[in-house]
Amino acid sequence: MQFFEANGVTTAYHTSGHGAPLVLLHGGEADHAMFDGLARALNGAFTVIAYDQRDSGATRNPPASYSLADLADDAAALIRGLGHDRAHVMGTSLGGQIAQALAARHPDSIDRLILSSTWKINKSLLEVNPDAFRTLASYRADTAGNAPKIAEFFFPPECLRARPELIDIFRGNSRDDGQKARRGAILAQPVAADLATFERPTLLLAGSEDRLIPNVETFAIARDLKRAETRVIEQVGHVSSIQAPERVAEAEIAFLNS
Repeated sequence: MQFFEANGVTTAYHTSGHGAPLVLLHGGEADHAMFDGLARALNGAFTVIAYDQRDSGATRNPPASYSLADLADDAAALIRGLGHDRAHVMGTSLGGQIAQALAARHPDSIDRLILSSTWKINKSLLEVNPDAFRTLASYRADTAGNAPKIAEFFFPPECLRARPELIDIFRGNSRDDGQKARRGAILAQPVAADLATFERPTLLLAGSEDRLIPNVETFAIARDLKRAETRVIEQVGHVSSIQAPERVAEAEIAFLNS
């Protein structure tokens, strides 16, 4: 890992591969490591930049609240700080929310945009999938004991049977209570993010078996974009970059090189 300082934050990041820069924005409870397999699949085509957001992984930030706008500003600062005028950007789940804020606040920093398994910015998760998120909230009272049930919202049953070690992802993480609270409060802070003037090509990517964010919610973002296309990866759940990194890479390379 290398480190970059901006906005009072020491951001930990990892670069690999060669070619045009592609920045990866991880999900809410993850860190850059969720993209390890995807980065390997992309290294022959792009310089892959995977980093830890605030209160994630090895990144260090002050114990103050922050919003999607702040996280988007961090991403823009990293792109510039690494010497790029613009970069391809892929955000998944919460990372897709950050990517939308980045597109609204710093459109010139993005070459092409990929939004994966995410939903329209500023839309409540209880509007997106009320039953799933209420159930998950109840399970999180005992993450260690309920990890198998939680995992089923992120990976299809067939995947978990073949790779039971994925359940361990949901038994808890290294964040302390303050970090968890700040991460949990991000979506409660509305952010001005008008995508109507964002003109860069955008791919909306979804897994056909996503139980957490319905495909229709991801694809609804197209109504706010001038240049959007959609793609479904069959038999893949919410965390496609872990379940099927080669297939995700294939879809991304086809879009980014088109």
